[in-house]
Amino acid sequence: MFGRVVSVVVGLALLATGCSAEREWGGGASPEGGVAKIGLVTKTDTNPYFVDLRADAEAAASARGAEFIALAGQFDGDNDGQVRAIENFIQQGVSTILITPNSSTGVNDALARARQAGILVIALDTATEPPDAVDATIATDNFEAGRLQGAYAKAALGDRPPKVLMIDGTAGSSVSTLRHQGFLVGMGLAEGAPEIRGTTNANGDQSLAQQGAENLLARSSDITAVHTMNEPTARGVHAALQSRGLAGQVVMASIDGGCEGVAAVKSGQIRATVMQFPDKMAQLGVDAAVEHARTGAKPGGFQDTGSVVITDQPMPGIPSQPVAWGEQHCWGER
Repeated sequence: MFGRVVSVVVGLALLATGCSAEREWGGGASPEGGVAKIGLVTKTDTNPYFVDLRADAEAAASARGAEFIALAGQFDGDNDGQVRAIENFIQQGVSTILITPNSSTGVNDALARARQAGILVIALDTATEPPDAVDATIATDNFEAGRLQGAYAKAALGDRPPKVLMIDGTAGSSVSTLRHQGFLVGMGLAEGAPEIRGTTNANGDQSLAQQGAENLLARSSDITAVHTMNEPTARGVHAALQSRGLAGQVVMASIDGGCEGVAAVKSGQIRATVMQFPDKMAQLGVDAAVEHARTGAKPGGFQDTGSVVITDQPMPGIPSQPVAWGEQHCWGER
């Protein structure tokens, strides 16, 4: 696994230096040789994941001498709030917009207006549909993260048959869709398979996840595994399972890699989590914005920032790192 981690780090370094696909300047706040003016739009300003991403982006911008402004939706799924933030940044004349879209399609018209105004647009964390609605995407390969989660859960079940609840994120979000699809592939299940005992959306919210899981468990508590879209979701599902005395019987893995999530793995609330790296997304996004302001270069395509399974209960055939490693590399308060 060490070799895998090294390859991820090396890949990130190469991306940071080799992501430019075009050299076309379209205007915005800064001509070539100018100072980057960066606007960041996150899904919310309360989710620890996006709080950390914003803090990392602000620190990277400060270190590179770039101007930095951050706005956010009011809640996960607030497309209108993100559209207003994009329009605000167009009026302010930013040279680059970095955005974690609430919906893969919900802000495309506003992004098109930004690009028509000569602003470089980079999606962080969440891909748009179609991908070319932005100039580039810097994110976790969410299908692969979901596949790792599912493969781990399948291995951890051993001989027990899969009886699965799917607690997804926001409807229409490419992150939630890809993690859902990847999990099923990792588990070896098809969409609509009878082993899937229930599905609900929880918008990445702990309270909604608990309520949704309780509703599904009221129909059937004969469950052996749960897919959780992120770690706040997993905490809500754990509370629902615990209230029914099922927490020790159900295999639950998650995705994020926040310090709270790693602590949940350590305490046994979650069997494993798939760590992603928002700090790398923020750093690469700011680097691209600064380079664009300096030379007019534009990044292109999809840049994968990597994912690593964190667990103290490793499974054969599933590359992983222990909780101690996760505590050193997690994001958020340690």
